[in-house]
Amino acid sequence: MRYPTCRLAPAIAALALLAAPATAHDYRHGPLTITHPWSRATSPRAAVGAGFLAIHNGARQADRLVSAGSPLADRVEIHSMRTENGIMRMRQLPEGVVIPAGGDAILAPGGNHLMLIGLKRPLQQGEMVPATLRFEHGGTVAIAFKVEAADALQPAHAEHRP
Repeated sequence: MRYPTCRLAPAIAALALLAAPATAHDYRHGPLTITHPWSRATSPRAAVGAGFLAIHNGARQADRLVSAGSPLADRVEIHSMRTENGIMRMRQLPEGVVIPAGGDAILAPGGNHLMLIGLKRPLQQGEMVPATLRFEHGGTVAIAFKVEAADALQPAHAEHRP
């Protein structure tokens, strides 16, 4: 007995497999796409953690990440890390981070990032940490940071990114 087949089924399955890694931990809100928010595991006594992500702005006007929050921290601040005269310096960015029209803002180790200050408990590898991002034009977006190893330099699935 022969079963009917669909000629498109293999192509659809292949497309689904290709798309899964790129969208597994992305958030879309209007013209904004937040790509794989992640953090690092913290020690039991740590009072701070960090959050990293990439934001793409598909709009024709710039937007700005103006603030963030998480129920697992007393507050979340937007920070910049720069090397000045051979010394790493971190400072708060009270004006936030601009996401250019049709462009990206990258929050990554060694650069702009989110500081989770006053952690209510340690961040454990594998967990998802809820957070909220607030944009000047794009409104509020609920996300979750995937907690990677304490020594991670990038998210575990970065090798799958386009």
